[in-house]
Amino acid sequence: MAQMTMDAAGGGKAERLTTADGTPLKQALGRVELRTKTRAFLLVAPLLAFLGVTFLFPIAQMLFRSVHDPIVSEVLPNTLVAIEDWSAEDGLPPEEAYAALAKDLAVARENRFTGDLGRVATRLNYEKSGIRSAVTRTARSVERMEPPFKQAMIDADPDWGKLETWATIQRLGNEYNAVQYLASVDLRYNEFGDIVAQPEERQIYGTLFVRTLWMSVLVTVLALLLGFPISYLLATQPTRVSNLLMILVLLPFWTSLLVRTTSWIVLLQSEGVLNDILVWIGIVGDENRIQLIYNQTGTVIAMTQILLPFMVLPLFSVMKTISPSHMRAAQSLGAPRFQAFWKVYAPQTLPGVGAGSLLVFILAIGYYITPALVGGQDGQMISNFIAYHMQSSLNWGLAAALGGILLAGVLALYWLYNKLVGVERLTLG
Repeated sequence: MAQMTMDAAGGGKAERLTTADGTPLKQALGRVELRTKTRAFLLVAPLLAFLGVTFLFPIAQMLFRSVHDPIVSEVLPNTLVAIEDWSAEDGLPPEEAYAALAKDLAVARENRFTGDLGRVATRLNYEKSGIRSAVTRTARSVERMEPPFKQAMIDADPDWGKLETWATIQRLGNEYNAVQYLASVDLRYNEFGDIVAQPEERQIYGTLFVRTLWMSVLVTVLALLLGFPISYLLATQPTRVSNLLMILVLLPFWTSLLVRTTSWIVLLQSEGVLNDILVWIGIVGDENRIQLIYNQTGTVIAMTQILLPFMVLPLFSVMKTISPSHMRAAQSLGAPRFQAFWKVYAPQTLPGVGAGSLLVFILAIGYYITPALVGGQDGQMISNFIAYHMQSSLNWGLAAALGGILLAGVLALYWLYNKLVGVERLTLG
């Protein structure tokens, strides 16, 4: 129970509220608020820990791996010391550098059970094709080499007489570098340290990023065009009918994604159901069947159908809260039905439009299974190449850099959405 005390100060009187034990009321309320916040934090602490371990830590590890490149510095330490002050303008490295490389290769070959020789050869080969064979071939004969090592190694493989080979070793000798990010945007360092474009036959990632962005935007727009009338129908029907239709919308979630994707292969292939129907009704000839599979068209169609419920649900939840009296009031004031819909109803659905579009776009930009199965060569997205480098080529640094750029792009678009529309308007109802 709060009590009031009177304090004399300079001939005047000041009132101070205290609790029954004499503690100032403001201090007591602060303690209560602190206990409440502490209790709330402890309740959500397991969730925060789970998110940190399963979400934030993997992202941080991915970003770290994209710039952390210690293989060359671990396997070729003597070589890096010998070429520390060397530059391509000086011509080929001195004899000491070749002797140091011979020593490092001999040590790596002796430690064959650690796989150091294969690892460094593979890493160097990612940057310059052909170095892997030069490293392995030279390592097999290095024990038989005698000074001068420079000529002996060039005789063993001509790549040791090229400036680009030594510049690559020197550049990758830095444990932390941005080489993988340059490769992710089709750029590289030349032997003089200048950033130049990759050879034309190796310029693939820039096109993939553009294709991924374009297809994700297209899928989002198509999902919005199809999902808006479906959501409007659900929101304006009686509850019993609306619930039945909602079951049909949710039905795809009860079917495996792999099954749904392979079903589209049956529907879209040249001898599939859709082409048979088009031939039967005479739209196309039997010899001119439309190629709807293993290209961008098939990927967009399948992804739109699969992601459509993620657009319908936010739109429906928002539309359900809009009172029908708004439209009736606009029509009673003389507005045509379409004008009343466009001026009164549609603006109230923008939070749902924003939520659905953002959800579908983020899911589409990282989609993997559907493009892999129905996309073919032209329908592949950047996520498929990230998976390739993780599972097949084992170039985890490049996969991490591609993932980092994709993450940065999504965050940039989210920031742009916040600036133009406002995240506070995003709602699921």
